[in-house]
Amino acid sequence: MKPFHHARNSVKKWGGEINNYLPLHDWLDSSKAHHADMRHRALLHSSFGIYLLEQVFGTFITNSDGIKVQVRDIGEQHVLEDLGKIPCVSDYLNNMTLQPWMGGIEWKNRPKRKIISLEDSDIVY
Repeated sequence: MKPFHHARNSVKKWGGEINNYLPLHDWLDSSKAHHADMRHRALLHSSFGIYLLEQVFGTFITNSDGIKVQVRDIGEQHVLEDLGKIPCVSDYLNNMTLQPWMGGIEWKNRPKRKIISLEDSDIVY
């Protein structure tokens, strides 16, 4: 769903005007500019993304009808409309394949260690 449609739904739910909500919905979907398919949602469509939304826009906005609306509620509405649930970051990361570059240069270039079984070691327990 596009940010405009999310904003229109926010107006139906909390009153005010589309422009009261559009910056928040645009921010949640801003990752589309960098990855133009549904996987962009892995960056901000989560409980963590909703937390960040609140850090950026504050705890409340006051819409043009003078009603204070919790930013967290707006973020939750957006993610629920797109995904039907609010995933946590682990929901995304647990399905991500680890790549060598993710460990950084030291991890990538570390010497390979030989794994020794307990039977082959001189360690006494």
